[in-house]
Amino acid sequence: MIMPLITFGKKRVIVDVDTQEHFFTERGIARVHNHRQVLANILRVVKWAKRKNIRMISTAQVLPSEYSYCNCRLNNFDGQKKISYTLRRSYVSFGAEDNTDLRPDILVRYDQVIFYKRCFDPFEEPRVDRMLSELYADEFVLIGAATEGAVRATALGLLARQKNVTVLVDATGSYNRRAGEITLRLLQERGAKLIKTQTFLSSCCLNLQTSHV
Repeated sequence: MIMPLITFGKKRVIVDVDTQEHFFTERGIARVHNHRQVLANILRVVKWAKRKNIRMISTAQVLPSEYSYCNCRLNNFDGQKKISYTLRRSYVSFGAEDNTDLRPDILVRYDQVIFYKRCFDPFEEPRVDRMLSELYADEFVLIGAATEGAVRATALGLLARQKNVTVLVDATGSYNRRAGEITLRLLQERGAKLIKTQTFLSSCCLNLQTSHV
């Protein structure tokens, strides 16, 4: 089993889904809708996580060169890089490999664990499946892209494993606004909590203050 996450107060983990150059930068070949605003909210969440010592589990797509997504080929190496602002000071990364090796104290030793994956659904990668399935946390908070793609697959996989899932709706980006809205309604029906970034961060600060009264 993965050692339970050690934090003060409520145990949370940020699940950072595919925050890569392809999807969130001006030069990205598969930018999500409203990528500037979404990225701004993602960076707010990452800064908050750093300040509060909240651990992060991150994924990044490394699709085969012949694979086409959103009518774009994603085999450009630079585009596959994670956005530098989403990297923590202490992190470890794993390539897309068919094994489940993980240190039981990995989230004690590192602030962030990054998994590269050959697919949209992280649960199709054995090592990511083990991490997300075995890790205990009170809340899994999702950010990233795309809402109707990898975010959807990640959220549904967590919900199927009886995890408490919160999706920050304005810190996740979609290619098609309508498809994104439909996906969010589906996730809410399956048990996910939907909330905006500012409301989430404000409620966290309020809970922290209340806990000291």
